[in-house]
Amino acid sequence: MEKAAICKVALGSLVGHLPATQWLNCPPPLALVELAHHQDMPACRISPEGLANKGGFGNYLSGSMLEEAAPLPMLDLIFPAFLIAAGLVLVSVMTSALAFRFGAPLLLVFLGIGLLAGEDGLGISYDDAESAYFIGSLALAIILFDSGFDTKLRSFRLAAAPAITLATLGVALTAGLVGVAAHYVFGLPWLESFLLGAIVGSTDAAAVFFLLRVGGITIRENVRSTLEVESGSNDPMAIFLTVMLLELILAQEAPTELWQDLLAGFVMQMGLGAIMGVAGGYVIVAAAKRITLEGALYPIGVISAAICLFGFVGMIGGSGFLAVFVAGLVAGNMRITGHVGLRRFLEGLTWIAQIAMFLTLGLFATPSEFLDIVLPAIAVAIALTFICRPLAIWLCLLPFGYERNETAFISWVGLRGAVSILLGIIPLAGGLENGQLLFNVAYIIVLMSLLLQGWTIRPMARWLGLIVPARIGPVERVGLDLPGQADHELIVYRVVKESPVLQGERLPRWARPSLVVREGRSMRYQYAGRLQEGDLVYMFVAPQYVRLLDRLFASPKKLTQDDADFFGKFSLDPTKPLSALVDAYGLSAVPEQHLDKSIADFMKRRLGGTVEVGDRVSCGSVDLVVRDIGAQGDIKEVGLAVDQMESQPHIPLFLSGGEIWRWVKERSGRK
Repeated sequence: MEKAAICKVALGSLVGHLPATQWLNCPPPLALVELAHHQDMPACRISPEGLANKGGFGNYLSGSMLEEAAPLPMLDLIFPAFLIAAGLVLVSVMTSALAFRFGAPLLLVFLGIGLLAGEDGLGISYDDAESAYFIGSLALAIILFDSGFDTKLRSFRLAAAPAITLATLGVALTAGLVGVAAHYVFGLPWLESFLLGAIVGSTDAAAVFFLLRVGGITIRENVRSTLEVESGSNDPMAIFLTVMLLELILAQEAPTELWQDLLAGFVMQMGLGAIMGVAGGYVIVAAAKRITLEGALYPIGVISAAICLFGFVGMIGGSGFLAVFVAGLVAGNMRITGHVGLRRFLEGLTWIAQIAMFLTLGLFATPSEFLDIVLPAIAVAIALTFICRPLAIWLCLLPFGYERNETAFISWVGLRGAVSILLGIIPLAGGLENGQLLFNVAYIIVLMSLLLQGWTIRPMARWLGLIVPARIGPVERVGLDLPGQADHELIVYRVVKESPVLQGERLPRWARPSLVVREGRSMRYQYAGRLQEGDLVYMFVAPQYVRLLDRLFASPKKLTQDDADFFGKFSLDPTKPLSALVDAYGLSAVPEQHLDKSIADFMKRRLGGTVEVGDRVSCGSVDLVVRDIGAQGDIKEVGLAVDQMESQPHIPLFLSGGEIWRWVKERSGRK
């Protein structure tokens, strides 16, 4: 099926009306106004002459200006359409249980259901590139807002510099390296090869966030934050490269002038996206605090405002995707009204967006067209996975001091997903001669990425020693919203068997228990006596202390051998002087000027002022390990690992900047 027939307009011919970067972001009515001027679009039932005679698009729609066409039996189509659409969603939801049981990447399941239901499967024909791009963009905007909303500001600060480097320079390097591979594998012209590299150059936010947050693995915070911020902010660079290369291929004007326009457009996209995202986030929070609504309307209002921001920023030439991610980051880290309800609403809405996006893109593809190119496309996918992205990631992270295993894992979690498929639609809509080939190759690369990388993230993280073992067992907790702008949350804990509070551990003073429900009867906390298993305890707690209370109400978790290897077999008091540890173990690798400091101060200084659970400081024959941190980021517990982890590092590749510097110093010293 030739999908280029749907919209036979070259992006280069649109430059005279709208910049391509704006055309990609403009809402459907504006896009239709531009496209209405082109005579060679048989799929669009718009008469340009009628549009001009009626004085504009609004009058055109309000009148009978559509070219005469056979009336569609819409009433007969409504119910089958609802049945098919809802049935596909229901099948996707039900299949998720099997995916979780067998560890399959759930997004691949959604995409597979769409492929099976499509033209080569059950025979559902869907070939509308414009609506596919529209649905995918809307779903991605919702996913990115939720991703930003769930990202802690501390994590963003921790990973901002390396993640933004990966989102810009990393995408460009990856696109260039993939372009070289595509040129020699497919024999495409250089610009079209680099266009394919740009299409698959960015990681997919939906896939990365889903697999890291729903996949049930807990990895080092700096690695997790780097991956999440990178995937949430690298789409503008990929879009810019795709549009730039496509216009260079189709342009009739001087390339030098076009380069200047496109570079200026990129700066505007990134700048407006970031600035408007910050401003929009503050406006959303302020409006939610000052406008009184029904509780159920707050989440609807917030997500509607976020989508309005996405559309507005796109219309004025900025990156709407970056804007909604930044707005979500701002709103999620402020005490917005209805935070708990909004968190639940976004969770459900994000699931719907992911299912709708991957089902739509699955229906849009025609797998029978993949057969002729499947082997060379797999070769490009392997080059991307094992050569192009790892090399780009290593070069970008050299200045930031990442360990070998961390760099290896970041390079492995370069999942391609809906964004690459959406970008693959652009050459189709632009009328590029090889547009169908580029789309099909990008689709196969996405399938390979989800199959190979999506299925192996957990084993890879475990092999590289990056999974942080849980220190506590499951905890049963529910958060409830308080009206107004309260600084506390109402938290409900269920007392579970063998939890510390059941063993007599006292609640801290800053916890404010107000009610206990026991066997259906409510009573004041001070009259409830000793807590019993199954009790529901209602208390008012500041949000930053919730994690500390979890330890009191959680079931116990025994320290396994793997946990002991990770956290150290012995526990140390971080407030003790470092000199006592040096004397006990005869450590000669600790400088004398640090001996009067506490263990916690010494570790924090060596770690650059910011610590996270699992951080290690080597002291010669032993390692000091951060076991736990407080609400303010201070070290609360330290582990002592006498036998350093033999698994570090696993691989001889990805030398860190520090290792290279030490090697250079050693070589220069020998000379």
